[in-house]
This record gives sequence, structure tokens and C-alpha cells, in this order.
Amino acid sequence: METLTIGDLTLTWLNGGVTNLDGGAMFGVVPKPLWSRKYPHNDENQIELRTDPIFFQLDRKNILIETGIGYGKMNAKQKRNFGVREESKVEESLQQLGVLPEDIDIILMTHLHFDHACGLTKYDGDELVSAFPNATIYTSRTEWGEMRNPNIRSKNTYWKENWQAIVDQVKTFEDEIEVVNGVKMVHTGGHSDGHSIIVIERDGEKLIHMADIMPTTAHQHVLWVMAYDDYPMDSIAAKQKWLSEGVKDHAWFTFYHDAFYRAVKWNESHEIVESVKRIR
Repeated sequence: METLTIGDLTLTWLNGGVTNLDGGAMFGVVPKPLWSRKYPHNDENQIELRTDPIFFQLDRKNILIETGIGYGKMNAKQKRNFGVREESKVEESLQQLGVLPEDIDIILMTHLHFDHACGLTKYDGDELVSAFPNATIYTSRTEWGEMRNPNIRSKNTYWKENWQAIVDQVKTFEDEIEVVNGVKMVHTGGHSDGHSIIVIERDGEKLIHMADIMPTTAHQHVLWVMAYDDYPMDSIAAKQKWLSEGVKDHAWFTFYHDAFYRAVKWNESHEIVESVKRIR
């Protein structure tokens, strides 16, 4: 498992599974001759996208960012449509760190689309139960509202199977919240109306987890947004703000979906100057 240390904090990427989605959808109006130079695709025009949560410990708390694609949550048709070639092994990854699902205290959910939220619940026999029964789950109030009452477009990605068993664990916020010392969630909108990013500052170092505002390093260009984004102009505005701020502050940018990079630092010329690569 790959790790990144900032200040006194060590982040570890877990195995949350993998999807393979249409490259055209992932890059929206960007022509294939352009995006294909930045990110590889298979013969079906699909690109590999990890769904790997990030684990860290702070203030005697065990904390997760996102929860993975889940295990045993999808039927054969869903696996085919979403290109799920590998389901989640988050529990096994945690065991390697000496941590049980019951030990997780906090989960930071940037948004609640199925590829981030399927890991929140699991089957116990025929019943869906919380996968992390002792955790407080943070997400924006807007996102939690849409999760439970999706519209005609979003109902395909907000699944009742992912929220009904965890209702009592959810804590919401409006604009931003400091969950623990130096760890902040900021509501951005864009990819979804309730989408948030995570900003961590420790010992003078900074990390920005842009989630699906910037799902891969190939999406660094501020105009390269997904066809999946509900509010693309908000995605563009968020990238402009946070990329500029992060580069100026020499911040790390971390990724949940990128199949090749876990984290990078960019300079003002948009070149990668430091990175943590995924071991393939």
C-alpha cells in the first residue's frame, strides 16, 4: 500500500476496487486525440479508474476518506456497465494496518455517488448494515439531501442501498467544517450540487483532495471536466481557485480515482515536480 507523509500525518491508500468507464464521458467535450495523450484507454474506449479510500490516524482517531466500490453490492449487469473488474478489499487492507472496520471513527465523504459510497454498507445475510458501525460520517447537507431524494438524473448514482443503513451516523455541514485539527471539508458543488473537497494542513505542509472536481492528474486543465458533472462551470471555478492556491502553497494533490498517481505536486508551469505513484 502506498503512503504519503505530510508533517506528522501519514496517509495510506487502501484497495477499494476498480471501475473502467467511458473515456469520452470522463473527459466531456475534450476531443479524444487530446485526452488520450494524457491517460490510456482500452479497445472499448474505457479508462481505468481506481476507487481507493485513504486512511490516516489523527488525534487518536481512525479516519477514512471515501469508502470504495464495496463488495457484493452489484449484480452482473452493473459490474458490466461500470467496468468493475475488481471489488473492494478495504477490510483486508485495514487488517494489514491492524485496524478493524469497527475501529473507524470518522469517514469523510466528498460526495455520495455509488463509486464512493457503496463501501458504506455491506450485506449481513440478506440485510444491509453499516460497514463501519462506530464511525461518524461527514458530508455536506446538500449532498445528504440529494442522496435521499435524487432527481431524474441523479437517481442512477444515489442508491438507497448505500444510505438507509447509516442514517443515524451522518453529520452534515453547510459551507465548511473543521472535522479534526487541521482537517477541513469545503463545499464546492460542481461534480454534484453537494460535492466537497478536503484540505489538510499539518506542520506547515498542505494537502488538497479535490475528489471528482479533479479525478485524475489528466484533469488538471481547468476546462477538462467530466460529462458526469452536474454543474460544470462550478467545477471549473473550483479548479481555478484550488489549483492556483495549491500550486502557490506547494501543496500535495491527492487522488481517489487515478490509476497511476496517488499524489502529485505541480509547479507553476503545470509540471509534476514530486509524486507518489501507484504500484501496479
